[in-house]
Parts: sequence; C-alpha cells; structure tokens
Amino acid sequence: MSLKYLFDTNIISELMRPAPNPIIVQKVDLYKEEVATASIVVHELLYGGFRLPESKKRKAFLDYINNSVLNLPILSYDSRSAQVHAQERARLSKIGKTLAFADGQIASIASSNDLILVTNNVADFQYFENLKIENWFESGDNP
Repeated sequence: MSLKYLFDTNIISELMRPAPNPIIVQKVDLYKEEVATASIVVHELLYGGFRLPESKKRKAFLDYINNSVLNLPILSYDSRSAQVHAQERARLSKIGKTLAFADGQIASIASSNDLILVTNNVADFQYFENLKIENWFESGDNP
C-alpha cells in the first residue's frame, strides 16, 4: 500500500492523550498502512517533550514518540519541499498572508509528496495552494 496521508502534530498529539478522540483512533487504525509524518512534526513533538520537567509524564511522552511516532514513515524537508515552500512563501507574502515557518515546511512536505495533510488546524494551512487537507475531527471527512 502506498502513502496517502501526512499527519500534522496535533493528530499525533491527540493519539497521545489519555482518552483520544475515538473518531481519530478509528481512522488511524483504518489507514495505518497509508500514513506518514514529517521530520518537522517529530521536531515539534520532541521539543515539547524535552520542555517538560523531569517526570513520569515526560518519560511517557518521550517513550510514546520513540516507540510509536518514530515507527511511522518520516518524510524529510528535502530540496523539492524547500522549493514548494519558497514559492508559496513568496506568493503568500505578495498577498499579505503569512504562514508559520514550520507549518509551511509541513505543508510543503505534504504537497511535494502528493499527500493529504491531516490536521485539526485547517485555518493554519488554508492559503497554501495545491495542498489537500482533511480534518478528521469533523464528521464531514469520513472515509
């Protein structure tokens, strides 16, 4: 099976919750062979984990990343993604729109790999051209 979806940070964070949204869990289980994440997402997760004080929560958080997230295919911000990102940043700046740099990197990885970005922050990516987005938290995106 080939990759179809790229998970944004908030989807993986949802799965780490003590009681994750059952719709997200169901869809992840349904599409588990078709999902990847981005190296930028791994950075965001690890950064969040390393910022936590030494505790059982921090250990559990970092263990989840090491034992689950790092088992996903992880797509890098490569030269193709960088080109897409630069073009979109330039286009957006001309129309007065700004995308957070990390979000632009994530979007460009999804776009350059022809993947659907799965996120709960659709508004953060709405102006990025040629990007397919699904919000699995909304019932309208049922598979």
